[in-house]
Amino acid sequence: MSRPTRQTLAPASATSLRRFPGNSQHRPPHASAPFRKAAAALLLVAAVALPCAVLYRAVVLNSPPPVQVGWGFRPWQEQGTLRAPVMVPEEDGDLDAVAAGDMEREYPKLEQVLQEASMDNKTIILTTLNAAWASPGSVIDLFIDSFRRGIRTNSLLKHLVIIAFDRTAYRRCTEIHPYCFALVTDDVDFSQEKRFLTAGYLELMWKRLDFLRLVLEKGYSFIFSDADVMWFRNPFPYLYPDGDFQSACDHYVGNATDLRNIANGGFNYVKSNNQSIEFYKFWHSSRLRYPGYHDQDVFNFIKHDPYVTEIGLTIKFLSTTYFGGICEPSRNLNKVCTMHANCCIGLQSKLHDLRILMEDWRDYMSMPPGLKILGALSWRVPQNCSLSL
Repeated sequence: MSRPTRQTLAPASATSLRRFPGNSQHRPPHASAPFRKAAAALLLVAAVALPCAVLYRAVVLNSPPPVQVGWGFRPWQEQGTLRAPVMVPEEDGDLDAVAAGDMEREYPKLEQVLQEASMDNKTIILTTLNAAWASPGSVIDLFIDSFRRGIRTNSLLKHLVIIAFDRTAYRRCTEIHPYCFALVTDDVDFSQEKRFLTAGYLELMWKRLDFLRLVLEKGYSFIFSDADVMWFRNPFPYLYPDGDFQSACDHYVGNATDLRNIANGGFNYVKSNNQSIEFYKFWHSSRLRYPGYHDQDVFNFIKHDPYVTEIGLTIKFLSTTYFGGICEPSRNLNKVCTMHANCCIGLQSKLHDLRILMEDWRDYMSMPPGLKILGALSWRVPQNCSLSL
């Protein structure tokens, strides 16, 4: 065995002694300590990261794919477009305290209102209401008064369901009408006046349209009427027996099947069948193709779409002779069924001209039959509303 060299046996240098003095409390740490700390850190990171990764994977794998609009995609096949409607008990009446529940759980409440108001053939009359139109003397009072003063229209009130978009409108509805339904939205305030084509107006219109689709799916046909449509005669005898979807017009070209008619969404008759249900899905989802447009404009776009023919929907347009409005008034008071405050922006302008409409109708009803036949009276509107809109 070779002897150790002199260098090996030599005492530690002064420098090494100064760095590591002989006291055992100041000896250098063991070489494996850094590895132990690193391993502990890795274990901590793994303990936190692994559950997060599992949760992220579960969320991603169970989320629906993003919507893509393009050729070959049918956007009307989307799911879950309408929040659950809630009917508020009359003894409560506080919509703020009611959260939207599961859609299926809320169906019986909607079904109850529809059944009670339905005609024998499962047809109802629907209108919508928010707080801006609900105050005493406002639009909803004129609307109901027109039924009471019209010809063979008073009995139709028992088939009218008023859909309230907010607490104030629901409470007012229960004061003046027996059939009220509260359609609440947790994150949107629909109580204020929605000016034409504002974001709130568009959201309100599309929510309304999706609710009408729900009514059709429940098996109910309906006339939908804006509350600023005055009912002067029973419109049912003037509807077409073979039309799945029938619409009043801003402008009528003289032929009920001509797609050049400019439809108005404020007055529609719709039969509940597979064609109309599919069409309402298509119509509602077409908002993705035409962002920034309201439901009426989108209808006037998609009425030319080949898919409407493919599903077999029969569209009929209603003559302004019977279903008129400010845009194109019904000239003959002996024939008029409804008059709509269309072509009119702003609540006060609508109220002004609607009150004049009602005054003109009262004057007509008080005339002797001979003068009525002569057509001696005509509308004094528009005044605050405008035909140029």
